[in-house]
Amino acid sequence: MSGKGLSEDELRKRYPHLAKEIESEPEEGKSIGVRVDSSQGYMPDVIDFLTRCDTENQAMEIIDYMERRGEVSKDYAVSLKERLKKKGLRSFGKKRAPGHYFKQFDTKTSP
Repeated sequence: MSGKGLSEDELRKRYPHLAKEIESEPEEGKSIGVRVDSSQGYMPDVIDFLTRCDTENQAMEIIDYMERRGEVSKDYAVSLKERLKKKGLRSFGKKRAPGHYFKQFDTKTSP
């Protein structure tokens, strides 16, 4: 397996319940949490970048860019674009302000 992570198909095969949860929309007022080992740093994924976008055009540019760099598969990029068109930008999560992840995962303030 390469250092680029799992493909969407591989994720579905290995972790079907997780894939189903990721693909479903969170209930109103709820969010999906992820535990992160802050000592290792945090590498944002395509969804993290999409939640920082202000417009659907910006989101399309992010998806295209990450696909060109090989950070998302062609199939995953297509599914993200379809979701963006059908459900809108905020279907990926609420708008994240600059510095959101620094505040959330700040190791200096964590116990």
